[in-house]
Amino acid sequence: MRTIFSRLTIVSLLGALFTCTFVQAAENPVSPASAASFTKKKVSFKNNQFYLAGELYLPKDYEAMGKLPAIIISHPAGGVKEQAPALYAKGLAAKGFIVLTYDASHQGESGGEPRYLENPFDRVEDIRCAVDYLTTISFVDSNRIGAMGMCAGGGYSISAATTDRRIKAVAGVSATDAGSAMRDGWDRPNPVAEQLKLLEAASAQRTAEANGKPVAYGGYVPNERDLKLPNTMQEAYEYYRTPRAQHPNSVNKVMFTSFLPLFTYAATDRIDTLLTQPLLLIVGSKSDAIHFSKKFIDLAATKTKELYLIEGATHVDLYDRPHFVEHGTAKLVNFFSSKL
Repeated sequence: MRTIFSRLTIVSLLGALFTCTFVQAAENPVSPASAASFTKKKVSFKNNQFYLAGELYLPKDYEAMGKLPAIIISHPAGGVKEQAPALYAKGLAAKGFIVLTYDASHQGESGGEPRYLENPFDRVEDIRCAVDYLTTISFVDSNRIGAMGMCAGGGYSISAATTDRRIKAVAGVSATDAGSAMRDGWDRPNPVAEQLKLLEAASAQRTAEANGKPVAYGGYVPNERDLKLPNTMQEAYEYYRTPRAQHPNSVNKVMFTSFLPLFTYAATDRIDTLLTQPLLLIVGSKSDAIHFSKKFIDLAATKTKELYLIEGATHVDLYDRPHFVEHGTAKLVNFFSSKL
């Protein structure tokens, strides 16, 4: 199993005709001081038989503002709502949006058994259930709901928007396709022979667990710095496993058998025909995963799509580096203000 888990760490679960905008900085960056212009409260909403734990970010004096547009933010694979989603939620709420962040099914403070499962189909259903929840809130305009996410959460948001027509606009920050990252590799080809080895091992592990053996887990990111890994994996170690952004509910633990549903998932499925909503993808110019965003933009059916490249930023820089988060948030504010 050791070599299998090494491969899991390397690829991570993080994943023609289009408008592509290359920029050094977004206009009117959101100031960190604007955080005083929002409030936050704990909420929960149901996904089938269990509840998801969320946080609702509200603009100051929202009660006097009438019905407001709302945005759902999905976290990266292995992340939790208190990390990158919280930073973007604060900036968006300060600009007049209702923002919902939450922990994915089977993870963080949310319910769902087995624990630490990364099932992309559950992740997409989480977003649909988040839309359900927002439609029940009296001060949310149900006709102005958007979705966005970071890394794998960006791909899941695209998947949800493809079929859930209640989502009127979709965005991603360092968006990836978790299924493609597993099958095809993060930044280099993953031969079919290697894919089959992983599937054989994951299948055998299901048999073992069905017969009473312990559940096998891997890690989303390295637990130690390894300079031989792709740059994003090195950055992910620093982000998730050091005081930079470490959180007690983000435990770097994923069921090894998650490979099976991930291999059958593609965030690009049917986006060439059904993804007609406006699409914005924000990515760093130094990201080693930029190809995911380019593919989403290239394939999406919508005529309103933009790849927004932030010069000098890496994949993980957009999670929490203040300068990049401020400029990314400013672009998101402009996008959702005009599309919702």
